[in-house]
Amino acid sequence: MHRSLIAVALLLLAPLAAAQVYKWTDASGTVHYSEAPPAQGTKYEKVTTTGTVEPLAAPAPGETAQSREAPAEPAKPVADTPENRSKMCDTLKANLAALQGGGPVVMQQDGKNVALDDAQRKQQIASAQAQYDQFCQQVR
Repeated sequence: MHRSLIAVALLLLAPLAAAQVYKWTDASGTVHYSEAPPAQGTKYEKVTTTGTVEPLAAPAPGETAQSREAPAEPAKPVADTPENRSKMCDTLKANLAALQGGGPVVMQQDGKNVALDDAQRKQQIASAQAQYDQFCQQVR
């Protein structure tokens, strides 16, 4: 759920920040969003700030989507450096702000975009706040 929360925040904040967002699905079917492209060889899409999705490059003539797709590798752990922790804490703050705001929050569940109801929103707020409290004590 943590990754989904980050994805929601990125999707909600992307139009405001005009940021480049990359979207990809790992071997277990989890959809990821990031400001940095995934590992080389991973099939991904560029999400524009208007909410549309387009491939980064046109396929070569005769190339199919399946031929471009490389076998998915398991996600590698991110080093616990002050810079990475600061980025994570910034993301958690943004997630909390989006969840605590008045607008609708949409998450991807089973490949479909679903708006959170009040109970789901409260659960996500509690989860994000707990993560922030656990990992961002020193960064505040």
